[in-house]
Order: sequence, then structure tokens, then C-alpha cells
Amino acid sequence: MVDKRKFKDTEVSLLGLGAMRLPCKTPIKREANPLIDYKKGQELVDAAYNNGVNYFDTAYMYHAGKSEKFIGTALKKYLRDSYFLADKLPIWMCPKKADMEKVFRKQLERTDHEYFDFYLLHSLNKENYEKCEKFGAYDFVLEKQREGKIKNIGFSFHGTIEDLKKIVSEHKWDFAQIQMNYLDWKNQNAEEQYQILTDAGIPVIVMEPVRGGKLAEVSPDIEEMFKKAKPENSAASWAIRFVASHPNVMTILSGMNSLEQLNDNISTLTDFVPMTDTELNICQNAAAMINKSEIIPCTGCDYCADCPKDIKISTIFSVYNKLKTGELNEKQSRAEYHKIDVGADACIGCGKCASHCPQSIKIPEIMKDTIHNTFA
Repeated sequence: MVDKRKFKDTEVSLLGLGAMRLPCKTPIKREANPLIDYKKGQELVDAAYNNGVNYFDTAYMYHAGKSEKFIGTALKKYLRDSYFLADKLPIWMCPKKADMEKVFRKQLERTDHEYFDFYLLHSLNKENYEKCEKFGAYDFVLEKQREGKIKNIGFSFHGTIEDLKKIVSEHKWDFAQIQMNYLDWKNQNAEEQYQILTDAGIPVIVMEPVRGGKLAEVSPDIEEMFKKAKPENSAASWAIRFVASHPNVMTILSGMNSLEQLNDNISTLTDFVPMTDTELNICQNAAAMINKSEIIPCTGCDYCADCPKDIKISTIFSVYNKLKTGELNEKQSRAEYHKIDVGADACIGCGKCASHCPQSIKIPEIMKDTIHNTFA
């Protein structure tokens, strides 16, 4: 059974199942794919639950709005007090203050649940937090908590250090969710974010511990370094263990889409032993090697999927990154790129994608320069 960590007067599984990259019936990008394979998805939820996972995370836009219904349906067979369900308020999808109520009601309806155990103000940065303050979003979720429809209030974060300090200081939070992995420990100030939350006494939930799967498919040089130290461990397990070795981490969300991935994570987080200093240094060496490869810091979340030209942005970036990490050679990557229906040359530079990117990637610039110059 997967390990648990204490939260208030209960215990939460160290591994959580994120319903953003569920098994689908068609091979298009899973994050934006509404065609969830309910049979395989149910098998995944059942296997997780039966191995001690009790934290299940979804959001309003995951799988084009279909994730909430799936996870709600999948969990209905279990006693309500035996698991925790987390959902999020996407303030950027609320043109008016009254839309917060509409979204929340829709989420309860989709999941067919009477309350959420954990509820987050979703993807806070300067712009989204200012809108939350303007609409009174914190007071809104606080009222829902008084009504018994929310048990714990938190936020997920994609902003600057100053943004985080402001958010933490202005409201009382039960938990917070940040992007944390050995690559972003330095690259995106995850170390500093973690410390700010720890100092404030706020438990941390981790998203993207394997960076959208990128740290599960490392270069041969990094794979060799990992195998030399721990021959039996997968590359993904190194990423998971790095995160779990930090004691203020309550739950690690993994967007697993196969039983193989789930079983590997369960094995990693059962009778967990924190990393040694030597192992932590190996992870930092791996991060340095990845940084030298000039990869695009895309996690494949597909928040950019609503492209007016229907460019499969994350798919293009994935092919480019596989070239840079050595997973594909030049000929193979070029062949993979030209299989994509709409290429980078279709980009009109509108910037809609960049405005939604949690990683703050300058997508139009990269399409015009990096991708065009690599695959033209």
C-alpha cells in the first residue's frame, strides 16, 4: 500500500491520481481529448484505490470538460469518506463574477458529488490572482466551505516569487499546489516556492513531478547515470523520489494513463525511503544535462490547445524535445514532425496560446524561429 502523510486530523496518500492525462479511445493528445476510455480509466482508478491512493484530482477544462464526469463516476462505487476529491475554479473562464457560481454548480453536477474535499483557485499568477481579488473569489470559496460544499481551500500556482508571497500573505490557505521536480527546482524557482510555503506552514501538493512525462524519457547519458546508481529503478522513479524526499510534500499528483505507470509509482512510494545526498546530487546533475540540451520547457498540459489554426503545439514541441534529448535523430524527428497535420508555419502570431501557458513559453516566437528553422 502506498505511503500516507498526515494532513490535519487525517492522512492523505503520498501518491495522488491526476485526471488530466487519462487513457483515451483515440491517439490524439490526451490532455485535450474528450474521448476518455472509461473501461481503462476505471481499471486505473480501481488499481490506485486498492493500493491505498485516496487523493483524486480533476479540473473544469481537463479532457475538454469530460474529466470531472469521469472521475466522479469512477469513484461512486466507493464510500464517500474513503477518498478525497479535488477540483478547481478556473477564474480566466469566468467573464463575470456570477460565472463563479455557474462553474461551481456545474462541477458538482458533473462529478455528481455533494462536496469537494480540496478546492483550488486554479493556476494563479499575477493576472489571475488580481481577477480573483476583483471578483471576490476567496470569499466565494470561503462561503462554499461554510455551506459544507468545500472542506479545504487552496490554490495552484504558476507565477513569480513575488506573486506567491503576496498570495500567501493575504489569505489563509489549507494547502497549495506547485510545479515541482528536479528540473524546475532551479529552473522555475520550485525550491524557493517550496520554502515559502513550508515557512508559512502550508502543506504542498505537487503537480508535474515528472514534467508531463519528460523526466520519464531521459537521454541515454542520464539513463546510464541513473542505472549505475540504482539499476532496478526507472527514470520516472528518480523524479518521483526527488519530490517525495521533501517532508512538507503531502501528495504527489501524477497524470498516469497506464497500469504500468501506476504500478511503478506505487512501488516507488510504498515504504518510501528519502533520497541520500548523493542521489539528490545525481538529480541535479541530470537537470544540468537536460538544460544543456536546449529543450522547450513544455509539460504537455495543452492549455494552449484552443489555437485558431488548430496547431498541435505540444505535439510539435514534444518532437523537437525528443530531437534535442537524443531520443530521435534528425531524420526520425523530421519524419515525425511532417506527420503532424498543421505545422509551425501556420502560426499567425496571435499570442492566444502564450497567454494561457503556465510555463510562460513564448510560443509564437519559438514556432517562427526555433521550430521553423529546425524542420523547414
